[in-house]
Amino acid sequence: MLILVTGGTGYLGRELVALAPEAVAAGFSQSAALQFDIRDPDAVEKAIRDMSPEAIIHTAYRQDDPDAWAINVDGSGNVARAAAANGARLIHLSTDVIFDGTSRTAYTEMDTPHPVTAYGRTKAAAEEQVRAADPAALLVRTSLIYGGATLSKHEELALAAADGLSDTAFFTDELRSPIQVGDLAAALLELVATDLAGPLHVAGADTVSRHAFAALVVARHGRDPARLRATTTTELGLVRPLDCGLDSARARHLLRTGLRGVHTVLG
Repeated sequence: MLILVTGGTGYLGRELVALAPEAVAAGFSQSAALQFDIRDPDAVEKAIRDMSPEAIIHTAYRQDDPDAWAINVDGSGNVARAAAANGARLIHLSTDVIFDGTSRTAYTEMDTPHPVTAYGRTKAAAEEQVRAADPAALLVRTSLIYGGATLSKHEELALAAADGLSDTAFFTDELRSPIQVGDLAAALLELVATDLAGPLHVAGADTVSRHAFAALVVARHGRDPARLRATTTTELGLVRPLDCGLDSARARHLLRTGLRGVHTVLG
């Protein structure tokens, strides 16, 4: 099966291409096998029409970037419209921070998005664009990604703090469900062969604070977790989603791929 991976030179995209020889990396970078700008609807349509992939895994995004709306929202809509027009199976990557983090239980696919950050708003809007353009698309919501052949940005941040190269403090009151990148990539490739549509939560089995996650990372790499500074969003006066734990029970039931918790991977 020919699979197009947008954002194919990114952290998750590289893992997908490594696991699936039939996958082609697409993106802005010159290192991508196929280059096009997802903000340009004509370029997206032409690239997908010419390549004729059977499936598209849309991982491309921007977080803290002036073009985040154009890339995350408009770009996702462009990819979804082109996928639908060309009969390609679409898996769109979304995030746990489309939720406000005020739930007392882990979020399920039935919960209504209510983002409180600019990035979360772009990803919630992207989901709406994709749903409208391609109702058959699968919207995979996930969390912090780590544990690949190279360090993720989350791991780099923790190790820099433990090594005294930054003064970053880590939140004890913000909870996420980190997932090992190989587990996520394998799950996505497995899901390509299904006809599931709509939202599906695919995250790690453990919900931990950002500080606890950083501590596990640095300990795994032989550093002292006591060197990490702790803080809270309240202390810093920030409005952020707090408990964004994802309930991935449905995915675990459907998948052969295990969605390991961070304690299992790094403990």
